[in-house]
Amino acid sequence: MRRREFGGRLAGAAGVGLAGSLAGAARAPRRNTLMHVGGDYHSVAGSGFTSKENLEYNLRCGVKHLTGQVGKRSADGGWDLDELKRMKDDCDKFGVTFEAIRMDSGYIMLRKGPERDRALDNVIGNIQKASTVGVKIITHHWTVIPIRRNQKTPGRGGATYNGFKLEDDWKALPDGKSGKVSSEDYWERITTFLQKVIPAARQYGVRIACHPYDPPGLPFGYQGADNWDSPSVFDGIKRYESIVDSPYNGFQLCLGTAAEGLKNPNAEILPIVQYLGERGKLYQVHMRNIRGGLHNFEEVYPDEGDMDLFRVMRVLRDVQFAGSICPDHMPRHPGDPGGLQSFAFGYGYIKALIQAVNSEVRG
Repeated sequence: MRRREFGGRLAGAAGVGLAGSLAGAARAPRRNTLMHVGGDYHSVAGSGFTSKENLEYNLRCGVKHLTGQVGKRSADGGWDLDELKRMKDDCDKFGVTFEAIRMDSGYIMLRKGPERDRALDNVIGNIQKASTVGVKIITHHWTVIPIRRNQKTPGRGGATYNGFKLEDDWKALPDGKSGKVSSEDYWERITTFLQKVIPAARQYGVRIACHPYDPPGLPFGYQGADNWDSPSVFDGIKRYESIVDSPYNGFQLCLGTAAEGLKNPNAEILPIVQYLGERGKLYQVHMRNIRGGLHNFEEVYPDEGDMDLFRVMRVLRDVQFAGSICPDHMPRHPGDPGGLQSFAFGYGYIKALIQAVNSEVRG
């Protein structure tokens, strides 16, 4: 979006009113001072996630809330508490909030048995460690087959856009390393996890945020898997959060991922955001945009995709979403191998959207 067009949209907001926000129909909208731009492990400057270089880079981009990954782990996947304490101390020195940790998704690949039981116990131990250092969100990504991308297209300024198109011969693809995973099996694994882990999450005050499988909506049997967010990503989300209806069981909603499972992303994404936001089940948002939709899409810069992210931000404002909004899967360029330029653009875009939607309302 050009600067003049962006300004024109803001100037026209009064004429549009608040009808663009689904959540604003039932109550008067008010400013949301709780939502904020966030950063994570997708783009790291310097020698490490909590290095001086990376923390200063994030601060220059206006980012004060970070989601990290734990590098030191025991043989069974247990997080190193000393490393967590060091990461927390590093962030504290720069006035940055260590907001969340990304959890390994290996549990979902395990079938019923002692190994899976040990993995669940280990997850609970990691939740306790996160709570010890004041981290209140753990994110995860249930994948029994790898994230699918099978095409690249040229983008603006020489950037490259990753994409996916459902193969005509997808039934001939080999099964993933988990083998065949039926819908019943997948949901049994999810249900067991939630019923055991969410009570522990409540005990330690840590919210567990599920990221949808990427891409959703794949046909059942794709690489042997009946994915939990297929054939309908919205139905999958509703079922997932209802298994254990708790303020500690929610989502790291990736807008781009959810859009990949929709036929009309611009219209269909808003009810998903509102549904989760009104229930207090949104813990983080990944602000990624795409061109296309179900079974055929490419990941683009946030200002050139099919979703109107300004409308999404209005919904986040009106449901009083209180978490990080993070750029994600930004296009890459050979001159920007670490993605620092593209992510800096993403941070600034999100901050501008937050300011813009808040400028529309009083109070």
